[in-house]
Amino acid sequence: MTPPHMQGAHFRLALTPEGWRRNLSARFAPDGTVAALTEDDNPLGLPVYENPVVPGITNLHSHAFQYAMAGLSEVRRNPVDSFWSWRDIMYFFALTLSPEDMQAIAARLYLALIKGGYTGIVEFHYVHNDLDGTPYARREELSLAIFEAAAATGLELTHLPVFYAHSNFGGLPPTDGQRRFIQDLDGYAAIIEALKGPAAQAGHRLGIAPHSLRAATADEIARLMELRQSVLPDCPVHIHVAEQVKEVEDALAWNGRRPVEQLFDIAPVDERWCLIHATHLIDAEVAQIARSGATVGLCPMTEANLGDGIFRAAEYLHQGGHFGIGSDSNIATFAAQELQQLEYSQRLRDRQRNVLAAPGQPHVAANLWSQAALGGARAAGRPDGALRVGGMASFVELTSPEPAAMAPVDSEAALDFHVFAGRGFHVGDVCVRGKRVVSAGRHPREEAILADYAAAMQRVSQRLAERNEGGRR
Repeated sequence: MTPPHMQGAHFRLALTPEGWRRNLSARFAPDGTVAALTEDDNPLGLPVYENPVVPGITNLHSHAFQYAMAGLSEVRRNPVDSFWSWRDIMYFFALTLSPEDMQAIAARLYLALIKGGYTGIVEFHYVHNDLDGTPYARREELSLAIFEAAAATGLELTHLPVFYAHSNFGGLPPTDGQRRFIQDLDGYAAIIEALKGPAAQAGHRLGIAPHSLRAATADEIARLMELRQSVLPDCPVHIHVAEQVKEVEDALAWNGRRPVEQLFDIAPVDERWCLIHATHLIDAEVAQIARSGATVGLCPMTEANLGDGIFRAAEYLHQGGHFGIGSDSNIATFAAQELQQLEYSQRLRDRQRNVLAAPGQPHVAANLWSQAALGGARAAGRPDGALRVGGMASFVELTSPEPAAMAPVDSEAALDFHVFAGRGFHVGDVCVRGKRVVSAGRHPREEAILADYAAAMQRVSQRLAERNEGGRR
């Protein structure tokens, strides 16, 4: 059931690009953007939000299926456990999922994300093939499962089918564990073409995503840009880059150029691009990405979990760089967790506090939340991610289950408590493009989504047991 469209709302306190503002009446356009925003005493009698309201954040990087394997890799199985040993477990897990499972897992994840402060999702979707690696009769089968999950929850979707063809730099052949991901250029183009109609009908956006420079050659990326120009002009382009030290070392061994250097050599990187992780940068690369207008897609909780490293956020933001946040492997589903980890990683490295405040915004949480909302929207190819005229009418209410306990807290510090204190203020209502999809922390389809997920996990558990038993024979 589609939630009704709201005509507008009156905010007692809202986070805007100008900072916190009081007594704002917002009227919403039919397309779900803010048509008017005025400071008044609510003469139109719009629904009133007494609690603080912040713009919704678009989660700019997710692999939905990995939500169901969170926690399965927290056991040392190697003398030196790393991203690469984690990846082997992920490959094993990906080889157990049916389209029905994929839909149930994605819907469960999206429910958690929308209750965690996100109003949009960019799904970096690279599981395309059947269990044996052959294409489905409908090549887009698993992408359509993602579409259905987004529709069930109301989370706004930008869908990025991923081109994945090789196992490492130089066009090396893929491994058997990657068989569900692999596409050739014609097969990839067929998926994009097949999804255009359903995406337009459902209001989803499509984009192009070469997985990485390890998985796509320079010639293939050039062909993908030709496809983009002919089929999805000006759509978002996302790519993993410089996530791991080994990736940088492999790139240098291949042709003497670092991953970010290679990418800028071969691709027209601009404000439509999103560089995921970009963890291991030298000074020149920090400056080059900032100048390009590209968005860096940071996934701080996953990057910490995988031992990736620490992004050079302070230097990058000082140079005017754009960023957004994503949940990536989905071990965490709250926007506040990602922003907290981002700030804390800088504090640990620099041995300072409140590192990512800005000259015009001393509240770290407000600064990071506002920038992440803006960066996520631009990386998703959506309207402005801010509460202002022309921006998306997508917002999150912060409520306190213990109002008396939070009475000493200035209302403008509510977001500080939400992000850094881990208590006091939680997500109440969530509105996506003028439609209330969560009311007082509750989603109308919550029970059905949880039941479908439980059934999927029973099926997956059985297949994992069968595969483990087969491996021991």
